[in-house]
Amino acid sequence: MSSHQVLSTILFVLFVAATLAITFWASRNTKSAADFYAGGRSFSGLQNGLAIGGDYMSAASFLGIAGMIALSGYDGFLYSIGFLVAWLVALLLVAELMRNSGKYTMADVLAFRMSPRPVRTAAGVSTITVSIFYLIAQMVGAGALVGLLLGISSEAGKMWTIVGVGLLMIIYVVFGGMKGTTWVQIVKAVFLMAGAGLVTLLVLAKYGFNLSALLGDAAAQSGKGDAFLNPGLKYGTDDQGIWGKIDLISLGLALVLGTAGLPHILIRFYTVPTAQDARKSVMWGIGIIGVFYLFTLVLGFGAAALVGSQTIAEANAAGNTAAPQLAEAVGRDFFGDVGGTVLLAVIAAVAFATILAVVAGLTLASSSSFAHDLYAHVFKRGNITEKEEVNAARIAAFVVGAISIVLGIFAQSLNVAFLVALAFAVAASGNLPAILYSLFWKRFNTAGAVSAIYGGLISAVLLVVFSPVVSGSPSAMFPNVDFAVVPISNPGIFSIPIGFLCGYLGTVLSKEYNAQKFAEIEVRALTGLGAEKASTH
Repeated sequence: MSSHQVLSTILFVLFVAATLAITFWASRNTKSAADFYAGGRSFSGLQNGLAIGGDYMSAASFLGIAGMIALSGYDGFLYSIGFLVAWLVALLLVAELMRNSGKYTMADVLAFRMSPRPVRTAAGVSTITVSIFYLIAQMVGAGALVGLLLGISSEAGKMWTIVGVGLLMIIYVVFGGMKGTTWVQIVKAVFLMAGAGLVTLLVLAKYGFNLSALLGDAAAQSGKGDAFLNPGLKYGTDDQGIWGKIDLISLGLALVLGTAGLPHILIRFYTVPTAQDARKSVMWGIGIIGVFYLFTLVLGFGAAALVGSQTIAEANAAGNTAAPQLAEAVGRDFFGDVGGTVLLAVIAAVAFATILAVVAGLTLASSSSFAHDLYAHVFKRGNITEKEEVNAARIAAFVVGAISIVLGIFAQSLNVAFLVALAFAVAASGNLPAILYSLFWKRFNTAGAVSAIYGGLISAVLLVVFSPVVSGSPSAMFPNVDFAVVPISNPGIFSIPIGFLCGYLGTVLSKEYNAQKFAEIEVRALTGLGAEKASTH
C-alpha cells in the first residue's frame, strides 16, 4: 500500500468516525416524527443554506463536472451553469411556498386540496424513483473514487466499496434522521468548499492568476486543440446530426428545471422555523453553490492542463477521478511528493464525505416519503402512531439502500454528472408539473396531479430505458445488448412537456374542483398561516 493510500485510508476512517459520532448524538435528540423528518424545524437560514449546499454539491458536482470539463472542455461546463441557474427556479417559484404549504414531504402540499390517497401514492412512487436514480450516481462516484485512492482496480473491490457506502448511509438515516443528516451535510459543505477552494487557488497561482494562460494550456494538453474551448466537442457534433442538438437542449432543460422537483432538496425547506428562513437558506445556498461551480471551471480545465485528458481517461474512462488527480499534481508542484500525497488524500476524503452526505439526504427523502405518504396515509389511512411511522421510515431506508447498491454496481461505466442529469430529468417531468400546478392553478385537481406525476415519470423512465444510456453503446449499463430505439440520452425535452400536458388534460377532463381548498392553500402559501398543522388527512 502506497503512502497516499495509507493517508487516504486514515482520513476516510477519521471522517466516517466523526460523522458516526454526529449521528449518534443526533439519535439521542430525535424523539418525534418532526425531529426525524424535519430536524425539529430548528435550523437557521445559514445552517440550512450550508446543508442545502452540502446536499446539492454532490459527487456529480465535484467529481463528474470536473471530469466532464477535463475530457470535453466547453461542453462540460454546461453542467455547472445548468445546476446553478436551476436554483433561481427553486428560489422564485418553490422554496417559500413549499415551506408554508407542507409539513414533511412534497405530497403534503398536493394532498391538502385533493383526494389524498391517490396523490400521496403517486408522489411517493415518484420520490423514491428520483432518489434511486440520484443514489446510483453517488454509488458510482464512490466506487471510482475509492478505487483510485486505495488502488482497488478489480470489479469485486469496487463492488464492496459500493456496499460499504450503502451500509453507512443506512446507518446515518436510521439513527440520525434529519438532524444527524443535516449536521453531516453542514460539516461536509465546509470541508468541500475549503478543499475545492484550496486546489482552485493553487491552480490559479501556478498560472499567475491568468485564466487565459490556463485555458490555453488546457487546450494544448487535451489533444483537441482550439476545439476544446468551443462548443460541439461532446454535444451537438456534426456526427450526431440534428439529434445531438436536440439532446443538448434536452439536457439544458433537465438541469434548469430539475432542482425544483428534487425530493431531497424540497424536504430541506421544512427544516427551518419560518418561510423567511426558507428564503434565506436558498439565498445562502445559491451563494455557496455559485462559488463552488466557479471552482469547477478551474478544476476541470486545470485537470486537463496539469494532468492531461488522456491520463484522466486512462484512470477512469468517464473522467470521475479528474479532481483527485489534479489535487495530486498541483500538490506535488507546490509542496513536493509528500504535498501531492497529502492533498490527494485530503481531496479524496472530502469527495468521499460528499458522497456520504448526499446519499444520506436522498435515502432520508425516499424513506420519509414511503413512511409518511405511502405507509401512514395510504396503507394505514392515518391510523398510525408517530413511533410506528418513524419505524417504517427506518425499515424503508434499508430497502432503498439495498436497491441503490445493486443498481450502482451495474452503472459503474457511466459519468456521475450524466447520471444525475437523468435524475433531474425525471424530477422535472413528474414532480415539477404537479408542484407548480398545485401552487398556481386554481382549477387543478386530483386527476391532474396523478396524471402529471405518472405521465412525466413513466415517459421519462421509458425514454431512458430505450436510450443509449442503458444499451447499444460502449459506455451503456448493458453494452453487450442493443434495444436502444430512442436516439437521445436525456429524455427531458419530451418527458417534461408530457408531464405538463398530462397534468393539464387530467385536470380539464375531470369535473372535480374545490375552490375553497385552493383559496386556503393560497393563503397558507403566501402567509405561512397554519403551516405547522399542514395536511395530515
